[in-house]
Amino acid sequence: MKNKLLALLAAFGLVATVHAVEINENISINGFIDGAWTNTDDNGANNDDNDLDIDEVELNFIVNAGSVSGEIHIDDNDDGGNLGNIEQAHFSYSLENGLSITVGRFGSALGFEGQDPAGLYTYSRAYDDGTSIYNIGNIDGGNGQQVEGLSLGYSADAFSIAVSAVNGVGTEEEGTVGGVGFEDDLNVEIALTYTGIENLVLGGGMHSTSGRTGVAPLSNDVDITNLHAAYTMDKLMLGGEYINVDEDTAADDLSAYLILADYDINDKMGIAVRYSEWETAANAESDRITVAPNYAITDSLGAILEYSSAEDNAGNEEDTLALELTFTF
Repeated sequence: MKNKLLALLAAFGLVATVHAVEINENISINGFIDGAWTNTDDNGANNDDNDLDIDEVELNFIVNAGSVSGEIHIDDNDDGGNLGNIEQAHFSYSLENGLSITVGRFGSALGFEGQDPAGLYTYSRAYDDGTSIYNIGNIDGGNGQQVEGLSLGYSADAFSIAVSAVNGVGTEEEGTVGGVGFEDDLNVEIALTYTGIENLVLGGGMHSTSGRTGVAPLSNDVDITNLHAAYTMDKLMLGGEYINVDEDTAADDLSAYLILADYDINDKMGIAVRYSEWETAANAESDRITVAPNYAITDSLGAILEYSSAEDNAGNEEDTLALELTFTF
């Protein structure tokens, strides 16, 4: 239960690291190796899809020097990354009054499901796949979740708030193509967390993406609102999330939600059950039911056996069986 609680707090942005190997008083290292076997049966295809692969490897360096701390995350993932990819690289300056300033490359502070597999209760994510716009907390999922910029934070006993001005990695705010100018204003994110009620964690906020104007590739303004909560009762954790996605020039105002329960049978074994639903267009939606028993083989090696069934309102179904192993250090 302890490791799950730490993973939950990390996903909500309340702690920076879950595990760490201390090199000296200023430097520590953590990371994980994650791999899985999956079998997917699509009722629209003739054959099952089988896959056995290392999904992600990550090595994180955490540096502390007085009131300044920094993190470098080196990541290789199955979503198109490559070994040596700098997933995150940022430093923070903390003031004594609870204020902090973070500069560099980082991910969104929003979303119930964490950035990495080590912070999830299931093998799959709740909505569609890793590239879904609803999975804003998944830094490996594309759609601008990996950003560069500035974040101002404030932490008190019962709540925290972070306000960020960012843009996608490699995005120019202003420039010219063929003598014609374009503009892509900074995106803004506001994330809040409240822990003033015992055993309850509340989080939420908004991520506002400014579209590009002037020269192609053009894009729309997109506002994402996120609310999520988790409540623990002895061996049971209940979680929920609601997301709304609003594009300024599109007719669709889309939403998604999840409900999750995780129960620890004993110190080694637990089971997570999740239901999620998400809209893909104005009159199109999908849902997924997931059952995922988990087992702690050692303190650092965990296994998840998952059955997940997804269906859309057009009648397409997909059943997935997965066995995942995650080694954290």
